[in-house]
Amino acid sequence: MRVNYSPGYTVPLPGGHAFPMGKFAALREILERDGLISPAEVVEPGEASWEELALVHTPAYLSRLRHGTLDREEVRRLGLPWSPALVRRSRLAVRGTVNAAWMALEDGVAANLAGGTHHAFPDHGEGFCVLNDVGVAVRMLRRGGWIRRVLVVDLDVHQGNGTAAVFAADPDTFTFSMHGEGNYPFRETPSDLDMGLPDGTGDDEYEEALLRFLPEALARSRPDLVFYLGGVDVLAGDRFGRLALTRAGLERRDRIVIGTIRGEGLPLALLLSGGYAATPELTAEFHAVAHRTAREIESAA
Repeated sequence: MRVNYSPGYTVPLPGGHAFPMGKFAALREILERDGLISPAEVVEPGEASWEELALVHTPAYLSRLRHGTLDREEVRRLGLPWSPALVRRSRLAVRGTVNAAWMALEDGVAANLAGGTHHAFPDHGEGFCVLNDVGVAVRMLRRGGWIRRVLVVDLDVHQGNGTAAVFAADPDTFTFSMHGEGNYPFRETPSDLDMGLPDGTGDDEYEEALLRFLPEALARSRPDLVFYLGGVDVLAGDRFGRLALTRAGLERRDRIVIGTIRGEGLPLALLLSGGYAATPELTAEFHAVAHRTAREIESAA
């Protein structure tokens, strides 16, 4: 399975910052250590161009981002300090998702070892999300005639408000978000299908909801390509999550999603989204579950 990764995915942050920047490099190391990918399967993306980013984002926002003129409130809402390295990192991650989508169309399943930045709106970033990678990827592939209909399966613990906003007027992109209902964002942008779960939801209740709503999302979207935002902040004890899945429950979730989508013969692009375990390394271990599951499913096909 080909994956997209760049050392530029990691940039310096102030000491004690909440974002686990080290998880990207740690995930690549885990996947190679465990034989889930070979060095030849790692593709280093370039930066998405400003013209490509403008397929989703407003010229005014891109200008402020490019030149470092975001105001204090914009930086506060973003949750990350602006720097040229952060801008480059965000553009690299967008291109990684574009590449993963193309590779999924060719190979069946592919991944970006970043991405899933679902809180980025056309005119601003928030919640650690600078640019909306799925939005840019969908519009680039559709413009090139590669796809028409798309399904976004967003299982991060936080509702995918930015992605919902990007595709609000797009009948050919179906957004499905299953998340903690009492968590950020406190004012949701409606997806095509939203399922909010109460605080403390555990493995069985989560699986029951997923088995109910994932088939509905597939039936309503009839996609040519699926993006899976497999956030691991659904786990019990996550710093910013309020659900209570166990490691076994996370494995069951990923097996249901990946097995169902690949069982339908649909191309699948795997993206990280959120996860805030005790350490970046542990967060990466949790993200590796989806990759391990995808490898097993593809090997058994």
